[in-house]
Amino acid sequence: MNHVLCGLAANASLPSELVDRLIADADIALDLAHRADLSHAQAVALASRVGESAVPLAYGGLLTAADVDPATQPNAALALLAERAGRPEWARLLAGDPAVECRKKLAACPGLPPDVVETLASDPDVRVVAELALWTTPETATGLAAHPHAEVRRSVAANEAAPPAVLAALLTGEGLPPTQRCLVCDREEVPFVHDPRCSQLDCDLPPGASCDGSHESAGYETQRMAILNPATPTEAVVGFVGHPSPLLRWALAGRPDLPVEVCARLAVDANPGVRADLAGNPAIDDALIRVLATDRDHEVRRGLAHNPRVPIDVLTHLAGTTRTGAALLPRIASASPDEVERLAGSPNPAARMLVARRRDLPPALRDALAADPDAKVAKSIAPHPGLPECLLRTMLDRHGVRVVAKVAANPDATPALLDDLARHEPPVRKAFREIARHRNASAPALLACLGDPQARRIAAGHAALPPSAIEELLTDTDRQVAEAAAANPSLPLAVMSDLLPRL
Repeated sequence: MNHVLCGLAANASLPSELVDRLIADADIALDLAHRADLSHAQAVALASRVGESAVPLAYGGLLTAADVDPATQPNAALALLAERAGRPEWARLLAGDPAVECRKKLAACPGLPPDVVETLASDPDVRVVAELALWTTPETATGLAAHPHAEVRRSVAANEAAPPAVLAALLTGEGLPPTQRCLVCDREEVPFVHDPRCSQLDCDLPPGASCDGSHESAGYETQRMAILNPATPTEAVVGFVGHPSPLLRWALAGRPDLPVEVCARLAVDANPGVRADLAGNPAIDDALIRVLATDRDHEVRRGLAHNPRVPIDVLTHLAGTTRTGAALLPRIASASPDEVERLAGSPNPAARMLVARRRDLPPALRDALAADPDAKVAKSIAPHPGLPECLLRTMLDRHGVRVVAKVAANPDATPALLDDLARHEPPVRKAFREIARHRNASAPALLACLGDPQARRIAAGHAALPPSAIEELLTDTDRQVAEAAAANPSLPLAVMSDLLPRL
């Protein structure tokens, strides 16, 4: 594959006449198929020359039903059917396709004719029926819930359109005929337990899958899917709070409709994964939140920090003892103006750091946090839009290399400031990457970024990079750099044209 031509195919400045010349190259057809400016005629020409390109073109709305022959372009026809832009007769044709993958893709399409649904529901390959069960209507899901194969029942259990009563029945098996087959006994002589360290490269059985004739692991998986399904009634799932399978209790812990007493039992579950998912569940009350805040497991406390209902005082305590990540926490995002002001003025730097991650702070609070003596607070506030350059430079003078990359990430950083950051001693590699993608980066700053291998790949595509440098990067030994340079909208038209004779 010619990576330069792939980049050129994605270049937003590539004129239409050069797109026409590129269409003949099969290797880059898929790159061209994602262009937003393709004309209908170009899309039809591309699909006719390189069949694989028809699928993204169909999904992108650049091909119509009149442009596609389902007999020779089944994947494109499936794409249009998936977008409800195909023809009913296509579905009838494809339902009889000998390729299982084709029928399986068809089964996932919405709005299929009733006769096609009936055909797919009786398909000889269980994978096709299971795919239908996952996406089908309530009426069809009801019928498939009694299917003899466990894989089909599992798909019904995951289908949010399945009726609540059907989902409840799948949890207990009441009112349904016994399951007759599962993926394990389809392939192995029972009893059989699949080795989690299975060395067979073509084996797709789940680790630990087992069957002794009762299809036990498949049954658990059906129950797990039903518990995870929000359409399953609360009263049908709460009885699993004491189930011996930790995977089922784990699935239960994340449901937002749990009664308080069920949450209380899960809060003392022996499995930390169960407690961690419960900790992030908005169904838990303040009393339980404070109990979980003392949990010795880090992931439990981390989950609690991401709970949108965690009290501010608990959250600030957690921030001082738990790695919560750099993202804005939900409770901080929803904090009231009074809470924001209290957090910004807190003597606890962890509290100030949390609120500094917001990007809608009043100017006075924003500027006060920019002058914070704590480097973690400064790093959090540095990318806030609207910060004056003088405050960003003061922050740099106070905290040095600890804040350079975050200052470079400020969307309002000026070209002069970015130039200085690119020359900072000692160099900060993360800063080069931020500068390389910054809209205000100047040519000198971008040229400085080319010395860092990761930033070089980003800077090569920046429109402010000098044309001479872009042209030189077309022959870079790093293919990602060369491709990014070819996709650079500032690549001279003459150079673009000169690249095409290689076809």
